[in-house]
Amino acid sequence: MSDEAAIISVKDKVGTITLNRPEKLNALNDEMVAGMKAALTDWAMDPEIGCVVLTGTGRAFCAGGDVSAMAAGGAKPLTLEQKVDGLRYNQEACWLLHSMPKITIAAVNGFAMGAGLGIAMCCDLRIASDKAKFGTAYAKVGLGGDWGATWQLTQIVGEAKAKELMILADIIDAEEALRINLVNRVVDHELLHSAVEAMATQIAHGPLVSYRYMKENINLAVRSDFRTILDREAFTHIRCGETADHIEGATAFVEKREAQYAGR
Repeated sequence: MSDEAAIISVKDKVGTITLNRPEKLNALNDEMVAGMKAALTDWAMDPEIGCVVLTGTGRAFCAGGDVSAMAAGGAKPLTLEQKVDGLRYNQEACWLLHSMPKITIAAVNGFAMGAGLGIAMCCDLRIASDKAKFGTAYAKVGLGGDWGATWQLTQIVGEAKAKELMILADIIDAEEALRINLVNRVVDHELLHSAVEAMATQIAHGPLVSYRYMKENINLAVRSDFRTILDREAFTHIRCGETADHIEGATAFVEKREAQYAGR
């Protein structure tokens, strides 16, 4: 196993980031975040990448912040402004997962806690192992929430449930996460990575322009009125209709065969 905190790999148009500090349950550190951000920034503009997968090694997806490092304190004192700037800088990884013009999938293989839950929620799709566990954890260490957790949680499960999960900090299993729409699907632990690989490969070889605008429009719908979305759809629907993939998809439908998309 690599000693890199974030293992970056590409296979068949799928870019995968594997969080790799299993001895710390993949708790975040600067090296891990830097690796994530660099890969996501590159892949956002790379036409050879059609889908992005985020997962972890060992028993955890990501346990959030490194609490032992927090307790020990930093090597040198920082001002409040420096601390805030540092967190804002790191949190750009969440914004990239949420907004990049590629579909992002969290393959949640184990514990997703605190910032780890926030990172998973910033992905477009969340596929969980039946052994996965989820929790906000912030209240247990006297923190208020970061990495987009409060916004994403409210959007996904609603205000009342978001407050419950944040304040009580209960740990829930994969089936409960599925019931409250925190994850899209739950699969057998041993089949998680093969199931996500098949899904990501299908997406990566699909109509990528259509996926891009679907993602943008749904993200916009969260904060916009109906008229704004109707106007936006008028543009994006016509734009997709001008792609080679639309012609291929329509032709394949008429000919009763599988479409062979080119991603443009």
